[in-house]
Amino acid sequence: MKIALAQLNYHVGNFDGNVSKIKANIQKAKDAGADLVVFAELAVSGYPPRDFLEFDDFIDKCQKAIADIAGKCKGIAAIVGTPTLNPEFEGKDLYNSACFLCEGRVRHVRHKTLLPNYDVFDEYRYFEPNKKWETIEYKGEKIALTICEDLWNVGNEPMYTVNPMDKLAENELDLIINIAASPFNYNQYQVRTEILRENARMYHLPLFYVNHVGAQTELLFDGGSMILDAGGKIITELKYFEEDFTIVDTTKLQSVTNMRQVDHYPPQYIKTGLIHDALVMGIRNYFQKLGFTKAILGLSGGIDSAVTLALAVGALGKDNVVSVLLPSQYSTDHSVNDSLEMLKNTGSPYHLLKIQDTYEVFRTSLKPLFDNPSIGITEENLQARIRGVYLMALANKYGYILLNTSNKSEAAVGYGTLYGDMNGGISVLGDVYKTEVYELAGYINQNAPVIPENIINKPPSAELRPNQKDSDSLPDYAILDKILYQYIELRKGPKDIIAMGFDEETVRKILKLVNTNEYKRYQTPPILRVSPKAFGMGRRMPIVAKYLG
Repeated sequence: MKIALAQLNYHVGNFDGNVSKIKANIQKAKDAGADLVVFAELAVSGYPPRDFLEFDDFIDKCQKAIADIAGKCKGIAAIVGTPTLNPEFEGKDLYNSACFLCEGRVRHVRHKTLLPNYDVFDEYRYFEPNKKWETIEYKGEKIALTICEDLWNVGNEPMYTVNPMDKLAENELDLIINIAASPFNYNQYQVRTEILRENARMYHLPLFYVNHVGAQTELLFDGGSMILDAGGKIITELKYFEEDFTIVDTTKLQSVTNMRQVDHYPPQYIKTGLIHDALVMGIRNYFQKLGFTKAILGLSGGIDSAVTLALAVGALGKDNVVSVLLPSQYSTDHSVNDSLEMLKNTGSPYHLLKIQDTYEVFRTSLKPLFDNPSIGITEENLQARIRGVYLMALANKYGYILLNTSNKSEAAVGYGTLYGDMNGGISVLGDVYKTEVYELAGYINQNAPVIPENIINKPPSAELRPNQKDSDSLPDYAILDKILYQYIELRKGPKDIIAMGFDEETVRKILKLVNTNEYKRYQTPPILRVSPKAFGMGRRMPIVAKYLG
C-alpha cells in the first residue's frame, strides 16, 4: 500500500482554507498513485480550537467539512482529524477523532484515548476519552490508528492507567498511524523521536506519523512528520517549519534519506537554529493569519530590539518592518548610531522621535502632585510609557502590529514597564533568555554582519538614568539565567538551587522577584513558545500567592 503524509499549516476556524488544502492534497496524493493520505490531528478545525469547541455552529461546520472532504475520497482513502459528537448522554459532548474516509463516505471513526491536561494542553476540558479499541483494515493491511498522546504513555513514568497501543496490539497488526498536534520546543524533536522509536520497537511495527506545522498565536508547530520501520529506524522525515508531502510504499520500506532535518543546522547551532526558525515562522504566521502585513518596533540600540528586528525582517521582509528610535536625554550617542548602522544593514525604514520634550511636559504637569522632586523609578517608567504611547499611536494610525522586544529573563523578574516597553501585539523573545538572545545574534551574524558588533559587545542597559546598567539591579545574566532555568523549566525549589552552589541571598531574591511579578506577566502580549516551559498558557500561577514572595 502506498501511504502519503500531508504536513500542512492549518488555521484555527478557517474551514474554507483548511478544507481547500486537504482536498488539494488528496488530489495530489491520488495523482501520485497513493492508496491512502494522512492528515494531522484536528486538521479540519485547526489546533487548538479551545472554547470554539463549545459553539454548536463550530461543530456543525466541522461535520459539514468532513462530509465535503469525504466526497473527494473516491479511488483513494484519507485520514483526517476532527472533533466529533459523542452520542452518549453521559460524558463530554465531543471526541477528538480521526475519520477514515473512503469511497465518498466516512467509513470509520476512531477516538483519542489519552487526553493531555498539562502544560499547554487542556483537552479533557472538551473531550471524552475513548474506551473502545478497534483496528482498521484497508487494502489488506490492519492499521492501528492513534492520535498524538495515545503513543506517549511509554517509558519509566507513565502518566495514564491505560496504554491504547497495548489494547490495539491484542489484534494482529501491520502498521501504526499516528496523527498529531505536537507543539514545538527546542527539545521536542529529540523527545518526539524517541517516543516514536520506542513504539515502533515495542510493537515491531512500522509507524507513520503526521504532525501540524505552522503557528497558532503562541503555539508553534515544527512539523517533522516521519516514517519509521519496525526496528525504529527513521525511513524519512519531513521538513521542519514548512509544509511538506511524501509517499512511501509499505512493501518497500527502505531508507529514503539518512539526514535528520536538524542536520541542516551547524552542529554548534542546532538549538539556536531551531529557535530562530521557529520565531521567524511564528511572526510570519501571526501576521498572515490576522491579515496584517507590517510591523513596528522600538529600536533602542540594545541586543533585544536588534535581534527582534532581524527576525521580523526575515519573517515579513525589510520593507514591512518599521523601526522607531526614541532617544531620551539619557540615551547614549552610540545607541542611536548602533541602531542606524543596523538599519543600514537591513535596509528597513525607520523614524527618529526624541522624547525629552514630552518627558519634561509630563514632569511639569505632575510636579504639583509629586511631593518628592527627586528622579526615581517613577520617572524612569514615565520615559518607557512615553515610548509606548508613540509606538502605539503609529501602530494605530497605519495598521501596524507592535512587536514586543522583552526577553524571558526580564519578564521573569519584572524588569520592564507595564504599558511601556511591555506593550505589543506579540512577544517575540518572551520565551528566550538573555543569554540565548546573544546566541541568536551570533547565529544571525554567521554569514553576514547584520547586527553590529558594538550592540552585541556593550553592557546591556535600559538607559533610563545616567550611566545605568542592567547589572545595577540584576545579577550577571549568565548567573541569572541558570537560576531562572532551574526554577521555571525544571521547577526546582530554593534549597535545591542553593545546593547547586548558587549564592543563597541571590537565589531567594530572584525567586521572590519571579513570583511577585506574576501580575505583570498577566498583562503582557502572547509569547511565542520555544522552550519546554514558557510564560503564558503553559505556566499558570496565581497572582496573590505568598509562596516565596
